[in-house]
Amino acid sequence: MNKRTLLATCSLLLAQTGQAVEFEASGYVGFEWREYLEEGQFDTDSVTQADRQYGVVAEPEFVWSLAEGEHTIVFKPFGRVDSADPERTHGDIRELSWLTYGDDWELTAGISKVYWGVTESQHLVDVVNQTDFVESPDGEDKLGQPMVKLSLIRDWGTVDGFVLPGFRERTFSGEDGRFRPALVIDTDNAQYEAGEEESHVDYALRWSHTLEDYDVGLSWFNGTSRDPLLTFDPSEPTILSPYYAQINQFGADIQATIDSWLWKFEAIYRSYNESLIEEFDQLGQPIEDYSAATGGFEYTYYSPFDTNWDIGVLTEYQYDSREDKRLVIGQNDVFMGSRIEFNDAASSALLVGFTQDLDSSGTQSVIMELSTRLGDSVKFNVDMFLPMSEDETNISSQFKRDDYVQLGFNYYY
Repeated sequence: MNKRTLLATCSLLLAQTGQAVEFEASGYVGFEWREYLEEGQFDTDSVTQADRQYGVVAEPEFVWSLAEGEHTIVFKPFGRVDSADPERTHGDIRELSWLTYGDDWELTAGISKVYWGVTESQHLVDVVNQTDFVESPDGEDKLGQPMVKLSLIRDWGTVDGFVLPGFRERTFSGEDGRFRPALVIDTDNAQYEAGEEESHVDYALRWSHTLEDYDVGLSWFNGTSRDPLLTFDPSEPTILSPYYAQINQFGADIQATIDSWLWKFEAIYRSYNESLIEEFDQLGQPIEDYSAATGGFEYTYYSPFDTNWDIGVLTEYQYDSREDKRLVIGQNDVFMGSRIEFNDAASSALLVGFTQDLDSSGTQSVIMELSTRLGDSVKFNVDMFLPMSEDETNISSQFKRDDYVQLGFNYYY
């Protein structure tokens, strides 16, 4: 379903209904300043990686509700203008969807976003939406995904079925941007295993249920991988091309809420077509079926030392059966952090975290995310990311000079 078809369907639905339509507009517009603490490690005579980036960002949201809420139309565009990296100046439709429901079912059609997963440090099972990598290196930001989603709600759990008739390529930083590898990624030369390329139809299924203290999810995805393999052409030795393979992925996520403890676990098994494995092996770029898991806990201290604060302590372990640290982040790593909710009038919150690669003592990263409100409508954010690596064979070493501090002001309406 393309954007014009969806807009026409939404207009027809609005025009033909005799019910009153409720309309609501909200969203935010903001300004961000990102300062890098070191010079780019891939500067050349012709390329100068940015020492700072600033720009404006906006994400309005328009919601139409009709037939007393039985039909909802949501339109959420997104846009950013960046001062340094043309690839980071981009726009997207995060959502343009129609939602309706019955007593035990729910249907969504259009462009939308879904989130699967429970862990803090990485989201293995979250496979439906493509990562908007130029927004943030943590992978939290996602592009809108064309989909038809049918949810069946039963006493024994909820089953979500997805038909995904369109693929979104991952965004990557440009030549002058940060968080790029030594070789430039040519996003204009993406390659696909599927003959239909970005028109390939993918499928996904997820069952979720709450069993006393446990929230459980089991998922399956079949289609174009959101994580591209990066290939190189010997005739163009300075350029990498994204290659989007066909995959089968099975996933499980579990969260247990027991008193002040949150126990979290995610695991996946991903497989490729045997013919593709053989092809990449002949090219000298071997790939393999693999499993990965992340698990740990978060313990919350409520109102310690007679304060209004809630302080959470987090620990998670990351495992990946692919042992090549040149290709994989999180194959044998531990994450430790703390989350503080200040419970003040400004809804202030702080998250700090530290990740250590257990195979490379000199490879670690530090994150900090601080947010608070300034008045009723302005949110102020301070974000810090410090990647460090002394091991040149570790993939993280390509970002070791990309540490930054970012200030953001967002006006919400």
